Amino acid sequence: MNHTAGFTFRPELARCRDCGVRKFALFNNLTDEDFKLVHMPVEDIALPKRGTLYNAGDDAQSIFTLRSGLIKLVHYLPDGNQRVVRLVRPGGTIGLEAIVSDSFTHHAEALQDSALCRIPIAVIEKLDRESPRLHKQVLNRWHQVVMESDNWLTQMTTGTARERVARLCLFLHDAETNSCHLPGREDIGAMLGITTETASRIIADFRRSDLLEFRSRNVFGLNLAALRDMAGIDDFAGTDFE
Repeated sequence: MNHTAGFTFRPELARCRDCGVRKFALFNNLTDEDFKLVHMPVEDIALPKRGTLYNAGDDAQSIFTLRSGLIKLVHYLPDGNQRVVRLVRPGGTIGLEAIVSDSFTHHAEALQDSALCRIPIAVIEKLDRESPRLHKQVLNRWHQVVMESDNWLTQMTTGTARERVARLCLFLHDAETNSCHLPGREDIGAMLGITTETASRIIADFRRSDLLEFRSRNVFGLNLAALRDMAGIDDFAGTDFE
């Protein structure tokens, strides 16, 4: 497997215990006793924008937790077009299929400079044997990932183009800054099943209508009330919108 990421081995897990995204991540309720069971290194990965984490068919020997940035999971169609099946935000788990499969299912690429933790499958297997509640926790996370993928495909591929763009803005909303960092227009088109030109036109229209406020390149402040109204999010109760 040819990564374009930079790896740094981390022999101790003190940073795992103190990690800012741990409460959202796979091992959110591991105790100090559980951490003592882990003797293999968890790796820090720095993945630049457009860097490839793994490709479909690559050997699956690890799973990943995203600490910062944005990762897209892509399925390539026979005609060469891509279908984005999920976006992963900080705290998300990537590559859970490695627990039951020898190869990865999708192509994983960074849409922003990203930082991840690489967790060897051997760590999961050891904790599964020696920390009884972890098995249920992994199953719960697997179910969550499946539901997120189903919700993503529903939210981002149905409704009008304007509704889809509004939902994407809400999905990427950062509550601390009340902003979103949008991917490039080509990526938006692939995610939402619209043309690049349509994505550009709608974003420009949202700016003129004050739904989006330009802050810096691809970063926009959000008019949440107006975007929620545009997105029709009442039709998607229980999803992961703000």
